[in-house]
Amino acid sequence: EVQLQASGGGLVQDGDPVTLSCTASGLTSSGLSFERLAVGWFREAPGKQREGVASITINRDRKVYRKSVEGRFTISSDSAKNTVYLQMKSIKPEDTAIYYCAAGDGIIWDIKLGAHEYDHWGQGTQVTVSS
Repeated sequence: EVQLQASGGGLVQDGDPVTLSCTASGLTSSGLSFERLAVGWFREAPGKQREGVASITINRDRKVYRKSVEGRFTISSDSAKNTVYLQMKSIKPEDTAIYYCAAGDGIIWDIKLGAHEYDHWGQGTQVTVSS
């Protein structure tokens, strides 16, 4: 069973840098490898729908961003650690949300920012930005 462990959230000040991590395990037993994955970061703010923030297709290093975070957020991966990172700069109060990471088979499917495209989800990590 694929498991995704998200971490790195907390209470931060407007403009502070924040880095979230998503570490994958249980891949081999599920017929996957880290290099096959597409991994996405999603967020859900109070009263709002879950939205895709950024995704990376590992084997192609293809990165897709939500327009509102382009230039501020950077998604990256470390195959040695089976981990995907979301570096957030110039963070704003409107970025306050629970952030989730998700994974799918990026070889078979052209996965981007649609929640329905992902098969595996981690627990969320809260990011609260105070002004």
